[in-house]
Amino acid sequence: MLSAISATILAATEGGAEAAEEGGSFLVEPGIGLMVWTLVIFGTAMALLYKMAFPAIAEALDKRQKMIEDAITSADRTKAESEALLEEYRERLKEARSQADEIVASARKAGDEVQRSSAEAGAAKRDELVEQAKKDIEGETRRAIQEIRSEVADLTVAATEKVTRKTLNAEDQKRLVEDALGELDFSSLGERNN
Repeated sequence: MLSAISATILAATEGGAEAAEEGGSFLVEPGIGLMVWTLVIFGTAMALLYKMAFPAIAEALDKRQKMIEDAITSADRTKAESEALLEEYRERLKEARSQADEIVASARKAGDEVQRSSAEAGAAKRDELVEQAKKDIEGETRRAIQEIRSEVADLTVAATEKVTRKTLNAEDQKRLVEDALGELDFSSLGERNN
């Protein structure tokens, strides 16, 4: 079939060449045969293209269109997923910040509570130590007063024995010591220490 078409084209070309030699241009004055054959060849080429090439081209274009549509759909889906993930991360970040603020507030509150309780415990311990120190001072003062009384009694007995140059019996010693101690004011010693 192609050889027949080529032969026809060659014959038409030769006829055009003869017409050109005769003094006219076959392009300016075309022959009817050449036009018919050109239209037949063009129609045949179009029919062949329509039967063989156009379906393959259309199929390739359809595949390409489908691939592009799938890519767009996939991109839209990925974009939607990304936006959802971004929103989820933003929510989580908000929650994390909120939790961090709560933890900081709780830590501050706990720190204030510990500081307050430590101050209270320190004050209570200080008061307890002051009270214990007062008791110890009172005890030491009483003991010191007792020692002073004992010393005064011994000194009074010794001084009396030296002055009177005689030994006193137990009853005389007791009376003399009580008189001497009665004259001394030991209550002022205890009050000064308080």
